[in-house]
Amino acid sequence: MALKEQILEVIGGPHVAAVATLDGKRPMVRFMVLAGFPDMTLVGGTMKNTKKVEQLKKDADASLAIWSGKEFTDAYVNITAKGAIHEDVATKKKYWNPMFEQYFKSVDNPDYVVLVFTASEITYHGKNMADPVVWKR
Repeated sequence: MALKEQILEVIGGPHVAAVATLDGKRPMVRFMVLAGFPDMTLVGGTMKNTKKVEQLKKDADASLAIWSGKEFTDAYVNITAKGAIHEDVATKKKYWNPMFEQYFKSVDNPDYVVLVFTASEITYHGKNMADPVVWKR
């Protein structure tokens, strides 16, 4: 199986991801639900008044980690990405998921924004601690 396909098995669709942004010089990590796409972008929704949005406005660099969480031996990825904040209605509708209703009530909520993380590098760690392999944009 090609590296990109292996990566997509880990990131494809919605997953809980650890997302790190910079607060000045300190990294700050939080969990978010992100959906991975074949173009190696990851997309999630959040409120525009969150620390991560504030931090991404100052510095778009982000690191993400995704693991299936099923078995300790399962593959996982570390991702270096640039984060972008989208407040426009078209993007919000494009990525709206009914599961967001419990958090954001509606796609029309002015406080709901979409974060798009574009991977520049993904390190794939295969099952059973296999040697890591790097994909680069």
